[in-house]
Amino acid sequence: MDEQGLRQQLEKHHRESFGWALCCCGRDRLRAEETLQRAYLKVLEGKARFADQGAFKTWLFAVIRTTARDERRREVLRRIGLLRHQARLRTASSGNQPGASAGEALDRERLREVFVAALGKLPGRQRETLQLVFYHDMSLSEAARVMGISLGSARTHYERGKQALRLSLSGKGIQ
Repeated sequence: MDEQGLRQQLEKHHRESFGWALCCCGRDRLRAEETLQRAYLKVLEGKARFADQGAFKTWLFAVIRTTARDERRREVLRRIGLLRHQARLRTASSGNQPGASAGEALDRERLREVFVAALGKLPGRQRETLQLVFYHDMSLSEAARVMGISLGSARTHYERGKQALRLSLSGKGIQ
């Protein structure tokens, strides 16, 4: 599809796209506007390409969902960086004796890091399926549609991903 066709489709679906972005961003209007703008840029710059397989709207909604997820991930990473910085400041100010709350925060942070690392080591489809189901509250059939695979394939990736994640985490002493 050429740029003019993309622009026409984006305009045609703008109202619905914004509503979807609102859903993906927890009804936060500013985040939804930012997410939708980034998604449109991905489409217009060719970073996300419509392959004329299926409906444009379905593909566009998947791009918006992915963009919202990426934005949330960036925000979480920024916050984690701030938490680490605050924990270091507390540790330095208390004579290298972190308080219980800072210690607990670091334990949670370590657990999160181990989980994210384990999730990141999964094969792409398994990781995507788990993220769509657990982080984005999608059903397996919805995840399959977003990923462009059959429901049976999505179930297989989901089960194998959970099993691999369990094994990886139990190897690190996490149940």
